[in-house]
Amino acid sequence: MEESGEKWVKGVKKMFLGEYRHSLDDKGRLFIPAKLREALGKRFYISKGFDHCLMIYDEVQWALFSEKLNALSMGQKKNRDIKRFFFSGADEFTCDKQGRVLLSAVLRDYAGISRDAVIVGVGDKAEIWSAEQWQARDEAAEQMIDEGLDDLNLDI
Repeated sequence: MEESGEKWVKGVKKMFLGEYRHSLDDKGRLFIPAKLREALGKRFYISKGFDHCLMIYDEVQWALFSEKLNALSMGQKKNRDIKRFFFSGADEFTCDKQGRVLLSAVLRDYAGISRDAVIVGVGDKAEIWSAEQWQARDEAAEQMIDEGLDDLNLDI
C-alpha cells in the first residue's frame, strides 16, 4: 500500500465519504475523525468553500486546486477576487495528539460555526458545515433529488 497522503491506494482513487458530527471545544478546536485523518495525511489544508462551508483538501488536491487558482490572470478583477477569497481564507493544518485542529475565527465566522459542526465527505475532498446550515442544505438537496433525479440520467 502507498503512503498516506498519496493520491492512489492500490489503484483506487482516494475518496472522502461519510458524515461526522462533532462540537467545537471552548478554544475553537474541531475533532477530525480517524478515518478522515488517515485519508488526509499528516498535513492538510482547510479553506473557505462554496455555500459558506469550509473545504478540506489533502496535499495532492490542494496542490491541484492551488495550481488552478495561480493560473488565473491577475489582470482581471474577478480573478484577483477569486484568488484573494480562497487563499486568504486558507491555512495548513496538522492534528494535535487528540486528533483536533484549531479553526481560526475567520474560518468559523465564514462557515457560521459557533459550536456544532458536521464534516461530510464529498469525493475528492471533505467539507465542514455548521450543523444548522448542513441540515438545511441536506433537506434541500433531498427535495431536489426527489424532484429531479430523472433529469440527472444517473444509472444507479
